[in-house]
Amino acid sequence: MSALTCPVLALATLAVALPATASADERPCRGAIGNKTVDDLRVPKGATCKLTGTTVKGNIKVKRAAVLVARDVRVDGNVQGENAKRVNVVQGSRVEGDVQAFSGRAAKVSGSDVGGNVQFDGNRGALRVLNARVDGDVQLFENGGDGVKRIRGNRIDGNLQCKENEPAPTGGNNVVTGNKEDQCSGL
Repeated sequence: MSALTCPVLALATLAVALPATASADERPCRGAIGNKTVDDLRVPKGATCKLTGTTVKGNIKVKRAAVLVARDVRVDGNVQGENAKRVNVVQGSRVEGDVQAFSGRAAKVSGSDVGGNVQFDGNRGALRVLNARVDGDVQLFENGGDGVKRIRGNRIDGNLQCKENEPAPTGGNNVVTGNKEDQCSGL
């Protein structure tokens, strides 16, 4: 029997012929995901992803000009934005790894726990680390633009390090187990 006369064989042949467009465990996020468990997430170029109560059993990658707003999420890995428009991890979220935003616009960690480091480097918009618990370091390096850089009310078990930011970060009431360095020495 040929593939043309057997629908099941035709579907099997078609499935083999189509190339895979993404990893089976990496899910693109456009729009909203609520209270469910997913594997690795990717916010595609220019997309907006809103997570509320979501558990991510891996990493979240935020691509160029994309927006991530994560509220009350659990992430087993890292949250990584490169050239992203905005990366927000807020309101009762827990990230086991790092929260990183590089060469993008705005980023915020607020009212959340981070098991690794918070690293904002080379961004051009508003940056905030507010009322967070960070088990590693908080680092703001070479961030510019017209956005406010505020670090306030955090418990940081590592170091608070700020260098070559314009304008310099503001804030205070941070409990830092390690050192407060450079532009953040008084925060």
